[in-house]
Amino acid sequence: MRLHMHLVSDSTGETVTTVARAGISQFEGVVPVEHVWSFVRSRAQVDQVLSMVKALPGVVIFTLVSTDLRHALQEGCRELNTPCVPILDGVFAALSSLLGAETRPQIGRQHAMDDDYFSRIEAMDFMLHHDDGQSPWGLADADIVLVGVSRTSKTPTCVYLANRGIKAANVPVVLDCPLPAELGHLDGPMVIGLTINPEPLVQIRMNRLRQMESASSGQFRLSGDYTELERVRAEIVYARRLFAKHGWPVIDVTRRSVEETAAAIFQLLQGRRGVPAPRP
Repeated sequence: MRLHMHLVSDSTGETVTTVARAGISQFEGVVPVEHVWSFVRSRAQVDQVLSMVKALPGVVIFTLVSTDLRHALQEGCRELNTPCVPILDGVFAALSSLLGAETRPQIGRQHAMDDDYFSRIEAMDFMLHHDDGQSPWGLADADIVLVGVSRTSKTPTCVYLANRGIKAANVPVVLDCPLPAELGHLDGPMVIGLTINPEPLVQIRMNRLRQMESASSGQFRLSGDYTELERVRAEIVYARRLFAKHGWPVIDVTRRSVEETAAAIFQLLQGRRGVPAPRP
C-alpha cells in the first residue's frame, strides 16, 4: 500500500519529517511517499500544498506557527476530507498546563544560532579532523572515542554524535597493528569499543566493495582478506582482546542502527557523568 504523506512546515521540516517517519515505521506493508513542504509562510504556499493534496490524497502532517495558515490548511483538508495532523499541539498543551504559561510561538526557534548551535558546529569540525585515526595527538580533547574494526559504523555514529554537540573521534582496529599510543593514556574522553558478529560484517564489507568497484568502473581492488570470514573473525577477536585489556565498555552494533548505537553511547556517557539511566 502506498501512502502519500504531505509534510508541511514553516521551517526546515526536520521535526515533522522525523515524527512522520517514526509513525509510519510502525505499520507493515505501507510504502510512504513523502512530499516535504518546508518554509511554508504564505497563503499562496498553503494553496499549493492543498492542490497537491487534492491530486495525491493521503495524510497531511504539519508544524505551522501562524494561526491564519494553520486554519487555512486545516479547513482546506476538511473540504478535501483529508486527515490533517498538527503533531506538536498535544505537546504544547501538556507543557502549557504543567508550566502554567502560554506558548510564545516563533518560527524555527529550535534552529536559533545560539551557544548550542555553535557547539554542534565545533563538534562537527572536531569529528572531521579526527575521523579514522586522524590527528591522534588531539584525542584528549574528545568527549567520546570510538574504536573498532572496519565497517562497524564508527564514522556515521560520530557524525550523529557531533550533530548533538558531542566531540567524537574514531580509531580503526587493524589486525596485528598497534593502536595510537595516545589512546592508552586518555583520562578525559570516554573510549568505547564497537564490535559486530563476523557473518553480517562480511556481507557489509562485500556490499561496500561492490559499491566502490562500481564507482571506479572496476578499477578499484582490495585484498580478498578483507571479506574472508576467518580473517574477519580474527580481526574481531583481536579487537575484543584490546577492549578487554584496556577495560573499555563495548557495544555490539550487529543489530543496531546508528541512532540506536548513539543512544547506547549517550547512556554510557550519562552514567559516567553521574546521570542515572531510566529504568527499563
